[in-house]
Amino acid sequence: LLILFPQQSGLFEYKIFGGLDDCPPKLCVDVYMDLKFRKEWDQYVKELYEETYDGEKVIYWEVKYPFPLSNRDYVYIRERREMDMDGRKIWVVLAKSVTVPQCPEKPGITRVKSYKQSLVIESDGKAGSKVYMYYFDDPGGMVPSWLVNWAAKSGVPAFLKDMQKACLKYSKSR
Repeated sequence: LLILFPQQSGLFEYKIFGGLDDCPPKLCVDVYMDLKFRKEWDQYVKELYEETYDGEKVIYWEVKYPFPLSNRDYVYIRERREMDMDGRKIWVVLAKSVTVPQCPEKPGITRVKSYKQSLVIESDGKAGSKVYMYYFDDPGGMVPSWLVNWAAKSGVPAFLKDMQKACLKYSKSR
């Protein structure tokens, strides 16, 4: 895990490199894209669904934050692609925040207006996957340094472990 600190904004960007043993890339991407299933395994999801507005699929995602901080919500679009790079199959998921009038801000929840994510997954050459993720958001408001440190040291690695467990459960239940 590598954290960059862009001086001009004071916000964090995350670059994550990791591996998911025993989780083939297509399965990882399927689990990642399945919003209904994500609600079952991601303990930080408060609300998560996809709607179509003006012909575009838009995702609403409310994330639980620890007390006394208010929850954050995201409104974003995403795209999934499978690519062939010199015989290597690579899956890419891109996401970015959007503003849609049909998803107004809710009282007591802080809207994350600036969010972007790139996820790249490929085979590790065995039964698992190599994962690269670039992630940036502006969580708005004052986020204490202890929460930022927790996210970097514990939250992201825990997310990868949870996703690995979810992949194993997903393949058995489908």
